[in-house]
Amino acid sequence: MGVRATVRTLFFVVIPILLLAALFLHLKFTCRKTMIPPHLVDQVIQTAVIEDVVGDYVELKKSGSSFRGLSPFTNEKTPSFYVLPEKGIFKCFSSGKGGSVVNFLMELEKYSFPEAIKQLAQRYGIEIEEEEVSPEQRAALTERESLIALNAWAQQWFTKQLHESEEGQAIALTYFQSRGFRPDILKKFNVGYCPDQWESMSVAAQDAGYTKERLLALGLSKDKDGRLWDFFKGRVMFPIRDVTGRFIAFGGRTLRNDKQSAKYFNSPESILYHKGDVLFGIHLAKPAIAKEDRVLLVEGYTDVMAMHQAGLEHVVSSSGTALTDGQIKLVRRYTKNVTVLFDGDAAGIRASLRGVDLLLAEGMNVKVVLFPDGDDPDSFSKKVSSEELKRHIAEEAKDFVAFKMELLSQEAGDDPVQRAEMIHSVMESIAAIPDGIQQGVYLKLAAEDLGMPEDTLQLEINKIQRLKLVQEQKAAKRDAFRNRQAGSQTPPPSGVQIPPNWTDEHAPIPEDRAESPETDANQRMALDHRTVLEYDLIRLLILYGKETLFVDIEAEEQEGSESPVAKDADEAPKKPEQLEVSFAELMLHHLEETDVPLQDVGCQKIHAFFQTAIAQGRLPSSLDLLSQPDTSIHQLVTDLTIIKDVVSERWGEVHQIYPAREADQLHKAMMDSMHQLKLNVNRQEILRVQDGLIALSKEVDAGDETAIQGMRELLEKRKQLDAQKREIARYFGSAILP
Repeated sequence: MGVRATVRTLFFVVIPILLLAALFLHLKFTCRKTMIPPHLVDQVIQTAVIEDVVGDYVELKKSGSSFRGLSPFTNEKTPSFYVLPEKGIFKCFSSGKGGSVVNFLMELEKYSFPEAIKQLAQRYGIEIEEEEVSPEQRAALTERESLIALNAWAQQWFTKQLHESEEGQAIALTYFQSRGFRPDILKKFNVGYCPDQWESMSVAAQDAGYTKERLLALGLSKDKDGRLWDFFKGRVMFPIRDVTGRFIAFGGRTLRNDKQSAKYFNSPESILYHKGDVLFGIHLAKPAIAKEDRVLLVEGYTDVMAMHQAGLEHVVSSSGTALTDGQIKLVRRYTKNVTVLFDGDAAGIRASLRGVDLLLAEGMNVKVVLFPDGDDPDSFSKKVSSEELKRHIAEEAKDFVAFKMELLSQEAGDDPVQRAEMIHSVMESIAAIPDGIQQGVYLKLAAEDLGMPEDTLQLEINKIQRLKLVQEQKAAKRDAFRNRQAGSQTPPPSGVQIPPNWTDEHAPIPEDRAESPETDANQRMALDHRTVLEYDLIRLLILYGKETLFVDIEAEEQEGSESPVAKDADEAPKKPEQLEVSFAELMLHHLEETDVPLQDVGCQKIHAFFQTAIAQGRLPSSLDLLSQPDTSIHQLVTDLTIIKDVVSERWGEVHQIYPAREADQLHKAMMDSMHQLKLNVNRQEILRVQDGLIALSKEVDAGDETAIQGMRELLEKRKQLDAQKREIARYFGSAILP
């Protein structure tokens, strides 16, 4: 009995308890979410140098105490993008975007807040304390993080196969050595090799915890009858990196002499990789481009590697494809001076001419360098010294329009038809140039070289530009027609919930307001104006919250002392005492006393943040606001604190005109905004009373006692509102019209 009882206890009591405990621990550790501690978020944001981070994406030039450059969000020609280092924020006036360095990465790279913080932490060597990620937890990471991690793993695996496997050393490493590449260059570009086996990489990736779905999403593997096989099998691998150096895709070159197989394969498009927006080598070229104020543009991966080996680092490649608008926009962030290095192959040159026209259309200064027939930048760099290569590029660089005219003239010869086609082609290039003066100079040179009247060529340019304008208008009409056809009948994607459209145009009009569209419009205007006023109050709070003000208060009479009336008439009245307070405390006090709640959500968030901080005995700054995970606050802080046009600091010295400074009149600025806000609320209340009176008019005319009483109450309310408006008018010292 004792043994059976023990067994029964074991099975029915002890084991269930152990299983429940194990389940509890499993749930505890698998359901626990990782998060970045707030103090590390603060450390990262305070450490990050915004002009350095933004400088990875935008060519910044000093402009007073700020930096200025072309917007990375729009295709602008005149710089309207500003970085303010002292405030740690950026502002793009062409797109309206702004905020902290975290906002910038979230907007441009489409990061989540934690991803942006991790990227900055990695850049500045700040260790983020996170739990060990298991294979199960890895699957729960965001899609972008997981794909970036998979590409980084793949790069290391390919590189290891190149240097450590027998196949990689015998085939791939020998290939690079035969091309004359040094070990340091192979390491610099992280090149690798994918073994000529059907599934070696796919199996290794899955063993490392990466899923089949993500291997397929990045194009590293392909699915055949439910089984994975390696897309890049038997190819040397060139990792493609973005401007920050992250591995986002791969290019693979076959080592076989099989004409049936493409020489180069690139990764397919993914959420990480958009081929038309990427330039191979840009992450390494950025500092050299800034130094030289010029970029060398080549065609292939090995061309870039060869230029680096020869000591020229301001070089990028379009990865074997024709130039795209996205790639040109990327170049334009860093420089407007481009030198295109053409192969000696005439067919390749003609194929590249169209892409160069796109460069001209972006206002770039384009030169071209031609290598001897049969040579490309890679092969030529191996035949000559670094100094000879640099000298060849410097001496042989020709203006693109002149080069194109010379090249096509040689091809056309004396054939009148081909010569006419050549002239049309040259005029298309000149017509693409946006600067009128530069276009005029090229037109004059072309007329002299071609021996044709300048007016005739100008007519051709006008015709080309008109045709382009007509084509753009037709395209715009087609797009508008397609959008109208799609309209609201197009069903939303599955799984996406579309909220009702309650914009001003579609919102239902209440029955009691349907007959007063003018009042409705006035109400909307008042609400919009209120948002502007709330923004101004919060702007003052952010900019001047830490400023110290001295507020006069009446001295309190001690208990039992004489009343002021009984005092000697000759005795001087007591001066009011002065209380030293921060501007933030004073404003929060007045907001509470005024009892006018803020309505804008962003203003509410910032107001609440200041309230909490002051209750804890500290005065927050704009940097504290920029450390918040809610990046809508970052955008609002930037919008409220950056002013595009300001009076020069030397204005007073030069013109002896000294405009009033807001910082010297903080109390007045605050009280003005407060009274404007009260006036706005007063007007909204008056509009509501008017609506109420209109709604009751029919019932009053019919003798309804309840309606008559309601009208009396509304009229009394209107009296009070009018008195309040007069009080506000006295503050401003003027009459306020209804």
